Parts: sequence; C-alpha cells; structure tokens
Amino acid sequence: MTAPRLSTGYAAADTVAAREVEVDGIPMSALCAEVSEPRAVLVAVHGGATTSRYFDVRGRPRLSLLRVGAILGFSVLAVDRPGYGSSAPWGDRFESPRRRVDACFRTVDALLAESSRGAGVFLLGHSAGCDLAARMAADDRGDALLGLELAGTGVRRHAEASRIIEEMRHTRSAAGIRDLLWHPEHRYPPDVYGGKSLTCPSPPYEGAVVRDWPTEFPGLAGRVRVPVRFSYAEYERVWRSDPEALAEIAGFFTAAPRFVTHEQTGSGHNISVGFGATAYHLGLLSFVEECAS
Repeated sequence: MTAPRLSTGYAAADTVAAREVEVDGIPMSALCAEVSEPRAVLVAVHGGATTSRYFDVRGRPRLSLLRVGAILGFSVLAVDRPGYGSSAPWGDRFESPRRRVDACFRTVDALLAESSRGAGVFLLGHSAGCDLAARMAADDRGDALLGLELAGTGVRRHAEASRIIEEMRHTRSAAGIRDLLWHPEHRYPPDVYGGKSLTCPSPPYEGAVVRDWPTEFPGLAGRVRVPVRFSYAEYERVWRSDPEALAEIAGFFTAAPRFVTHEQTGSGHNISVGFGATAYHLGLLSFVEECAS
C-alpha cells in the first residue's frame, strides 16, 4: 500500500496573493492565501533580513506554509514586518516597539476586513520576528488570539554564536552569520540555501531587536495568556535548546494556560524553508487545530 503524500501541484500559483493596505498613510504588504470558510486564520511573522516570501518560497510549493495551510482549510497571512516590504522606505518611523505592534494588528485587521476568521487568529513568529509576535501576544489585544508559536529563538545563545554576532558588528561580514543560520547545508534545497532569493536590507531598529531580545523576552513571555508552542530545530546553532535552556524558557510563560515544546528533526534554524518545512508546517497546523477546537 502506497503511503499518502502531499502532491507538489496541490495549490495553483494564484492561490497566494500579494496584498497591500494602508496604516497611518504607510503601505503595509503581505502575502495571503485565504479560503472562504477557514477553520482559523494563521498570521506568520518573518525573521530578520527577509520578507513574507520566506513563507512561500518561489518554485517550492511543498515547502510553502501558505499553500499547505490553505489546502488544509486555514487562511494564512504572511505579513511583512514594519520596515520591510512596501513599508521599507518608512523603516525609521518604526523605532518604537509599541508602534510596530499597533501597525501589525491594524494591518491584519485591514487585510481580513469582512473576511471570516473561523475560530480566530493564531500568531506565528520566526527568529527576529518572535520579538514582534511576542509583543503582540503580550498586548491586551493578544488575549483574543487562539495561540502563539515561537520558532528559531531562545534566551541564551551558543558561545560560538555570540562570538560571531559580536564580530559581525565590527566587521559587517555576513559570512559567519550565514554559517550559523543555514547549517547544515544539505538540509536546504540548493536554490534556497543561504537565502539567495529571500534576503533584503533590515530596517534601522533591527539592531536593537537583536541586542535586547534576550533581556526582554522573559518579561514579554510572562504577559502571554494564550496557549504557546515553542519550536526549535535539531541543528539550531544560534540559540541553546538543551533541557536546561528549555526549562528556563518554559518558566517564563507563567500566565499561559498551556506551554509545549517541539523539536523539528532534520531541520536547521530556517525551519520553514528547508527540506523539513512540510513536516514542521503540518505539526504547527495541528497545534492551531487543537487551539481552534
């Protein structure tokens, strides 16, 4: 008996639409895969030096969170963080974390407008995007979320990662960072490895996000009052994910009604664009389904 599998042709090219809305006179962009009667809405927030395209790599529909989500009955919105995508020219206006949070909430509301939200909205943050996702979940408006997924982050960096990041601040060389974020090479398609088609400049505030996240994460986590899943890749080289580090992170979420950890086997830091992306997305959507139920 042949095991069932997802076909690489299950979603047509026009399933994903590039959209733009205006918030306080600034265009905010997103990639959207909406269904008419969604089980729920998943809002995905990308990491640093990339855009919403991270969740829908060109030519790789099987790895696309948007396409997998839509075929399983979820509407998926991959938003460009403030200062990325259409709002890139206004990046210096988003130095305030509060303004970034408000801009993203309003972007989601404008994108959905009169569209059905099904059981509600679930929020996913990856890497540096976890800062915005955690801030949104910790906000009073975050209480209305179905749940929160954080992936590719932590509170304590590996010693080697700290050294490379410090060197980069002085030399501006991205070679070491590439090795951290894209290890191991064989776990990514050749046309995706290194972010060839995904990278873009970061807004001015991103440096402060990277610097301050380890100290601000615990306080933000303590204000999250919805179910949380914390995912880490087997080959994560930036953030520690040993039992001691995971126990510490779990202890931050004192107000969350449920907290679970998940290791994504065979994946590196860029968990949504490697060969393990389909398995990761299916597991994530399973957790969203649990929250929606």
